[in-house]
Amino acid sequence: MRLIKQSFIVLMLAGTLTLSGCGYNTLQVKDEAVTAAWSEVQNQYQRRADLVPNLVNVVKGYAKHEEQVLTEVTQARANVAGLKVDKEVLEDPALFQKYQEAQAQMTSALSRLIAVSENYPDLKANEQFRDLQVQLEGTENRIAVARNRYITTVQDFNAYSRQFPQVMTAKVIGMDTKPNFSAEQSAQQAPTVSFD
Repeated sequence: MRLIKQSFIVLMLAGTLTLSGCGYNTLQVKDEAVTAAWSEVQNQYQRRADLVPNLVNVVKGYAKHEEQVLTEVTQARANVAGLKVDKEVLEDPALFQKYQEAQAQMTSALSRLIAVSENYPDLKANEQFRDLQVQLEGTENRIAVARNRYITTVQDFNAYSRQFPQVMTAKVIGMDTKPNFSAEQSAQQAPTVSFD
């Protein structure tokens, strides 16, 4: 009986040393860092989504003939709101891609809305619209910063989890690499500039 207890203690001690030596603890810390960075991205996207109804309502009052753009913005917001967003998105590249596409659709629709506002001088002069536009611009900057932090954190996690012996530990505990943001299709083509 005493031999069994001693063997158990030795095995537990060896297991603890092995796990700490194989990067288990660091993998957990880096995984939590990815989750925290993702939460910040989510927070900024939610901030933007919360601004959209106010922006649409202000524009509606001035740009009655721009129903299509307003509908696109409202639909894009509904698509984003309808997505299931939890830690599962970080584990499934297909879900991550779907989420990224929905956010890109929202960005595109908001860009068109702001472009349309250029045709309405009274709207551009409206203080509430200007305030919302400044808030939206600030939020877009915050989104860019949060995405950059997420990208850096994911790169750090993925690089670490692919190194030996962490790669073995990651496989044993079922920890895969995390999906990362990629450039949108429109960003991969240089814009055409003409001064005619």
